Amino acid sequence: MLASSCSTIFSPDSSHTFLSSRPHKDLYHFKLSYSHLIVRAQRNYYSVLGIAEDAGKPEIKSAYKKLARTYHPDVNKDPGAEQKFKDISNAYEVLSDDEKRSIYDRYGEDGLKGGPSMGGFSSIFDELLNNFDGMGMGGNFRNGFSEGEDLAYSLRLDFREAVFGIDKDIEINRLEDCPTCEASGAKPGSKSYVCRTCNGHGQLISSIRTPFGIVQQALSCPDCDGMGESSTPCNKCRGEGRVKKSKKINVKVPAGVDTGNKIRFECEGNSGKKGGPPGDLFVVFEVRADPVLKRDGNNILYTCKVSYLDAILGTVKKVPTVDGMSDLKIPPGTQPNVTLMMAKKGVPFVNKKSKRGDQLVKVQVEIPKKLNVEERKLIEELVNIDKARVPSS
Repeated sequence: MLASSCSTIFSPDSSHTFLSSRPHKDLYHFKLSYSHLIVRAQRNYYSVLGIAEDAGKPEIKSAYKKLARTYHPDVNKDPGAEQKFKDISNAYEVLSDDEKRSIYDRYGEDGLKGGPSMGGFSSIFDELLNNFDGMGMGGNFRNGFSEGEDLAYSLRLDFREAVFGIDKDIEINRLEDCPTCEASGAKPGSKSYVCRTCNGHGQLISSIRTPFGIVQQALSCPDCDGMGESSTPCNKCRGEGRVKKSKKINVKVPAGVDTGNKIRFECEGNSGKKGGPPGDLFVVFEVRADPVLKRDGNNILYTCKVSYLDAILGTVKKVPTVDGMSDLKIPPGTQPNVTLMMAKKGVPFVNKKSKRGDQLVKVQVEIPKKLNVEERKLIEELVNIDKARVPSS
């Protein structure tokens, strides 16, 4: 279907035939993601939980808990675990509710949205409009689920810690699933009732008059978080489904990091509302400057002062590096402000420990402002010798 022309996809006849040829629990949803068109098959909620269609509530709850423990992002770090956990939570949310389950069994997932399950071109276009808002931006999921917020932590490092890397233990405060209500936000044992604010629709429609006409926008109901129903709030989390807890995390700082660099820890941010997937944690590095050595990318800059005699005759100077004091050879006849290179004495490249920058040493020749009698006499003798070398005109 995607290989064909766009006109074929959006043709009323062809789209209706394509949708009508599949069972209602295996419909295809069309979504816009910026400039891309995505075709996604709906999941069979019973298959997601691995249960029969006549399963009772105890069996549904048992299957959900078993799968949730296996695929929760805090436990399972596989790339597909987060999406799997989201599908499991969504399936349980529907099948554990008698009314929603009845609607789903009769009309499929579209019935839960208040729309027909077989709708031809108009239903496809409605789906495009309904799902375009907030796509790819961490918006609310259906049935009140929402993705957890990302967290940022600023980690200060000494100059040499950033150069060579180090292990650091940090402690963060984040929102985690409430253990009392199992992230549902409802008081255990309480019954749910239809939200009066949205009359069970989970959405509120706002209308704005513009020069081009009236524009309507569907917003998630703030009183029921898009669930369409409310319940007695959990005493522990006050209906949030999340509680604040502290957690220690080990940060392996790679060699060569600099101020502004960051490491991402997936699923270590705040837990999502109503069992939604957690956000990420970003550890941002802030490196303290060294009073002597200056960093320029992967190179180290240093200024070395030498006497005019050492610059003339040459010498070996002890200079500081990130590895400690090292010998720097000053060649005879070194000119002022010449830069000498100490190979591989700089900062390692991130994730490439065998590759390092260099230390660049700028030579500053010191010329004395005052001379004693003996020094002046010796300098004058050198001047006379130098003049004797120049042929007379």
